[in-house]
Amino acid sequence: MRHRIAVVGSGPGGLTFARVLHRHGYPVAVLERDPAPDARPPGGTLDLHEGLGQLALDKAGLLAEFQALSRPEGQAMRILDADGTVLRDWRPRPDDRANPEIDRRQLRDLLLGPLDVQWGRGVKEVVPEARDGVLVHFADGRQETFDLVVGADGAWSRVRPAVSSVTPHYTGVTSVETSLDDVDTRHPDLARLIGDGSVAVYGANRALVAQRNSGGHVKVYARFRAPLDWHTNLDLADAEAVRSSLPALFDGWAAPVLDLFRRGTAFVHRPLYVLPVSHTWTHVPRVTLLGDAAHLMPPLGAGANLAMLEGAELAESIAAAPGSDDLDDAVRVFEEQMWARAGKWAQITTAGLERLVSPDPTEALALFDQVQPS
Repeated sequence: MRHRIAVVGSGPGGLTFARVLHRHGYPVAVLERDPAPDARPPGGTLDLHEGLGQLALDKAGLLAEFQALSRPEGQAMRILDADGTVLRDWRPRPDDRANPEIDRRQLRDLLLGPLDVQWGRGVKEVVPEARDGVLVHFADGRQETFDLVVGADGAWSRVRPAVSSVTPHYTGVTSVETSLDDVDTRHPDLARLIGDGSVAVYGANRALVAQRNSGGHVKVYARFRAPLDWHTNLDLADAEAVRSSLPALFDGWAAPVLDLFRRGTAFVHRPLYVLPVSHTWTHVPRVTLLGDAAHLMPPLGAGANLAMLEGAELAESIAAAPGSDDLDDAVRVFEEQMWARAGKWAQITTAGLERLVSPDPTEALALFDQVQPS
């Protein structure tokens, strides 16, 4: 029996779910609101963990291709004091593949492969318990029925209200992101400062992180504690205004450190939102969630990894469920397993954010020494 299955969202979790189902011979409708794969910038690099994201790719039959694309050297991490002094300079062994980096665009293209994504199909609402299945209302007024709808549509999921009334809340930490292109040629001094992977600088209630992507591209993140309306008198679309105003929040920091931000060309404001640490819901037949839609947590390396493994595990469970009753039982078991694992990671990342953007910057250094001892 072939169930009518839809996954909403073409991020790492949704695509992994669809790709593993495809490997098992099951069709799945991938519904994505973006009109095309490159409609939006794909975001920064991801480190895929051996027991999480890499395991998911193995289940999809894509691990060898990932290893050819990934950058093990990108695991390198350097921590500086605000005056530019190097406090830690960790570099992976040549054979270290615990958490190699890969650009989001490369990962997306790897997962897309033979999948037929329905681009430009924004979902407005999902209504469970329809007579013939789950009714999906699209933004263009059309509707379609499925036997199972999986919400992999991120923080502001349109599927989540079908199973949970909970919405994300602001952490009190905001992020302003910018980029540097062709860094080795145009900014060789900053390229040396960043190294092969990432460089981070921590101060009281603020941090500056630069992360190397492939092709000489670098993402830079300024993170600090502030109310949501901190930028009321600042036009975030005015790059020059942001470039000249934001360094005041990092007063006294060394010029080379601030240049990581001052040489950026465009800026994006990303307040950090989360769902409750132990977000669960009463099971609703024919609808479920995974990834950020289910357990939005601070962006400290776990989110995409969890979403991918959840997508792979749910797909394998569905492939082993021949009938509609078996399908619902498989989803119930999946949700229980997801909640237990995600709850642990939510606790870890929530505590991690508190220490990385802390009144006492030595907390960030102590956390690094715990996670990556020299």
